Amino acid sequence: MFTGIIEEVGLVRCIGATALDIVCPSVRETLALGDSVAVNGACLTVARLRPDGFGCDVMPETWRRTNLGQLASTSPVNLERAVTLQKPLGGHIVQGHVDGVGTVAALFLEGDALLVDISCPQHLQRYLVEKGFIAVDGASLTIVSLLPDGFRVSLVRFTIDHTIFGQWQPGVAVNLEVDILAKYAERLLAPFRESVNVGRDP
Repeated sequence: MFTGIIEEVGLVRCIGATALDIVCPSVRETLALGDSVAVNGACLTVARLRPDGFGCDVMPETWRRTNLGQLASTSPVNLERAVTLQKPLGGHIVQGHVDGVGTVAALFLEGDALLVDISCPQHLQRYLVEKGFIAVDGASLTIVSLLPDGFRVSLVRFTIDHTIFGQWQPGVAVNLEVDILAKYAERLLAPFRESVNVGRDP
């Protein structure tokens, strides 16, 4: 589990059909084989350790469901180690299970803040709530407002400077993970909705 607070921007050392190696001196300091690390919000397992980074094996499902397949050598990535009981929950509960890939639609300044419009796959839009949580490339963000095909977030200067978001441009693909609590609520309430609909005219 993660909190959506990015610890370091790493750089892709190399990427292959089944593996991804990342340079990250700060995050590397406490890593051990088998640890979980969120890479752009996707939970990966540390399979190799290097003096200045780590390597992971990547399943075909992960390539299909995330933006990791669009990375190249030297691409920057958001990194977060798994949360511990000693770590503050500064963001929200993030599983590292990417629900879908969105697209940066527009960016514009509002004072010192950077507003970003992100288009979102239709099947995820029902989980979006104004002022609710969403993880974008692993970072815990607050939805400022809902849009017809997605949502808007507002980034402060610290977030821009300490994540890959400062390099975003329109058209960039981003990993999205909606709030797990919303998904559980939907699942738990489904039988009650079905029972209410029984006997109703179509």
